Amino acid sequence: MSDFQTSTHRERWIFQPQDLVDKWTGVNRRSAETLAQYGTTRLKVDSVDGSISNPEPAPDHVVGSSSVKPLSCEEEQMMRRFYEQKIQEVCKAFKFPHKIQATAIIYFKRFYLQWSVMEHHPKHIMLTCVYSSCKVEENHVSAEELGKGINQDHQIILNNEMIVLKSLDFDLIVFAPYRSIEGFIDDMDDFCRAGNGAHQRLKDLYQTANSHVDRMMLTDAPLLYTPGQLALAALYKSNDALKVLDFERLTGFKYLLKKT
Repeated sequence: MSDFQTSTHRERWIFQPQDLVDKWTGVNRRSAETLAQYGTTRLKVDSVDGSISNPEPAPDHVVGSSSVKPLSCEEEQMMRRFYEQKIQEVCKAFKFPHKIQATAIIYFKRFYLQWSVMEHHPKHIMLTCVYSSCKVEENHVSAEELGKGINQDHQIILNNEMIVLKSLDFDLIVFAPYRSIEGFIDDMDDFCRAGNGAHQRLKDLYQTANSHVDRMMLTDAPLLYTPGQLALAALYKSNDALKVLDFERLTGFKYLLKKT
């Protein structure tokens, strides 16, 4: 079993807030420059090796001028959030487990640290991330089946698979907060059996915490914090509403949150 402490997830894909701003600003600026030069921003992707080539100049385009305005960083963020929600909807429609949904969203987030939504259509990347997540998490669904299920051409998925994998640097093992929640709930179960009277309510706590993580996955939090920290935050917020346990007594919650 993979260990988060020695993983590429921990080593390469947890950032400081300013790191994210710098990356998003950089890819947005690059797309704006491409638009000024070529009159379009969509890059051409080789479906075999994932190599990228510049777009063909738009007809009658004059370098340095374009009637089309590039998206702002804020508009790009809105588009990313929209398609992250679509990933959740697709995964629910196919009844995929939380782990596949989380992996697909994190793939999507990581991809758009390298690229702008103006360079690669997020609908295509979204579908490819779901497909890749299914393969990595050993819940195989063919591209044809996935495309048919949501009325999309499956060739779009296959055409973008290599560019997605290369943009992730083939770091495909992802750690999600959902499994951490399960581990903490097991610990709490032992705590409850010691006579604290909350055993029957842990199931509600578990479900509520998972719902909080679903919402967290649509924020920048998975790129800023470890899965354990996200899981503890979700449990803390859920317990604050349900009043199942005394978290201060449960193994020193504040210490855990700081060190996880």
